[in-house]
Amino acid sequence: MTAPQALRPAADVAVGARRALLRLAATQSVHLGSSLSVVDILVAVHGVMRLTPEDLTDPDRDRLILSKGHAVWALYAVLSELGLLDLGPGRLLPGHPADGTPGVDAATGALGHGLSIGAGLAMAARLHGRAHRTFVVLGDGELNEGSVWEAAMFAAHRRLGRLTAIVDVNGMQQEGRTADVLDLAPLDDKWRAFGWNVATVDGHDHAALTRCLPAAADGDRPTVVLARTVKGRGVSFMEHSAEWHVGSLTPDLLSTALRGLGDPAPVAHG
Repeated sequence: MTAPQALRPAADVAVGARRALLRLAATQSVHLGSSLSVVDILVAVHGVMRLTPEDLTDPDRDRLILSKGHAVWALYAVLSELGLLDLGPGRLLPGHPADGTPGVDAATGALGHGLSIGAGLAMAARLHGRAHRTFVVLGDGELNEGSVWEAAMFAAHRRLGRLTAIVDVNGMQQEGRTADVLDLAPLDDKWRAFGWNVATVDGHDHAALTRCLPAAADGDRPTVVLARTVKGRGVSFMEHSAEWHVGSLTPDLLSTALRGLGDPAPVAHG
C-alpha cells in the first residue's frame, strides 16, 4: 500500500509516478514526452487538493481538468502513487481521460476544450455557493487553439478567481519547437492582456509550485501559472526530443530509463 501523500515528499511521489509511467510504456504506445514533463505539475496540484479515495464523490472537493488529455498517462501514474487509482495487471485504461475513471473530472482529448470546461465548473460552483477550486492543466502547444483564448476572456470577464490554469510550457509539440510552429511569445503579457493574474515558475520545482498554487486560487481574477518544464523530463534520451512525443519502450530501453531514475534493478526479459 502506498503511503498517504501527506507522509511522502513530493519528489518521491514524482519519481514513483515516472517509474509507473515508464512501465506503462513497456506495455503499449504512450505519449511519453508530454507525460513526463507534466508529472511534477500534477503532483503539486494534487498536493494542494489533498484528495483521498473518499473525496472522489464529494461535491465540495476541488476539481482538476487535464486539458492536454494525451498526457493522461502521467495522471494515471500520479493517481496510482496517491492510492486513488489501481494500475494492477490487466487494467485497461483509455488513451485520453474518460468519464468514469477514478480521479478524472472531465473527458478531454480534442485540444483547447479544457479551459472552457474549467470555467464552466468554476461558474457553476459560484452559482451553487460552493467554494471549491478548479484547476486546469494545459500544454503550451495547446494554446494555438483559439478556444483557449475565448475561455480566457470569459473567465476574466466573470471574475472567476477560484479558477487556476497551469500551462506546461515544455517548448515542444508534435511537429517540433512551439516557437517554430506558432510563436506564443510574450506569453505572460498575453495572459495579462486577457485580464489574468500571471505567475511564472520552474515546473519541476515542487516547493515553488506548491507555494504558487494555493495563493493563485483566490481573489477576483483567474490566475495562470506558466510552469517551465522539459519535455521527457527524467529520462536523458527523451529530454528535449520531439521524437519521443509518442512511443513505447523495449525491455532494454525500459531498463535504461529506470536506471536513470535511480532504479538499479534490471527489467526481466520474458
